[in-house]
Amino acid sequence: MGLRIATACLIGALSVTMAMVPASGKKAPAAKRTAAAKRTAAAKRTAAAKVPAVPLSPEDAFLARNRRQRGVVQTASGIQYRVIKPATGAHPTDTDVALVNYDGKLVDGTRFDKSTQPTPMPVSGVVPGFSEALKLMAKGETLRVWIPSRLAYGAEDQRDEQGKVVIPGKSTLVFDIELVDFRPQS
Repeated sequence: MGLRIATACLIGALSVTMAMVPASGKKAPAAKRTAAAKRTAAAKRTAAAKVPAVPLSPEDAFLARNRRQRGVVQTASGIQYRVIKPATGAHPTDTDVALVNYDGKLVDGTRFDKSTQPTPMPVSGVVPGFSEALKLMAKGETLRVWIPSRLAYGAEDQRDEQGKVVIPGKSTLVFDIELVDFRPQS
């Protein structure tokens, strides 16, 4: 009886399993295959138990769950969005000023800002995640956007004029954004 070696990659660690295969190439009897499969499964469980799980931050855990929601798209940079009202046409660029209605909240629903009328915003003059979202939109489109803290304000608390924290550091921001119009900045 010859030996054939199979390798499998298991959670970043290489696991080598030896299976008994007759030199003739025919399968081993079912009892031997079942026993080998049980040993392989047990070895994988043991190896998985030894690999420490890296705990996710609350922000990363939220974004991982949110990414799996129906209609949510994640960009390469990590912002997530869902189209609320679609539109087609040209998109603003970094050199444009966007006229937007927006509602800004934390993931717990706490509102930190809301426009009361269409507000002009230079596309390149807002946090990177908001700028990226604007450049995805066409005139008349509305998106719900989740911006990870690294593309917003990072670890720094954002305070109002009285010194009260309105956006805690490491907060994912949730915006409903309606792109009313956009014009060249000049």
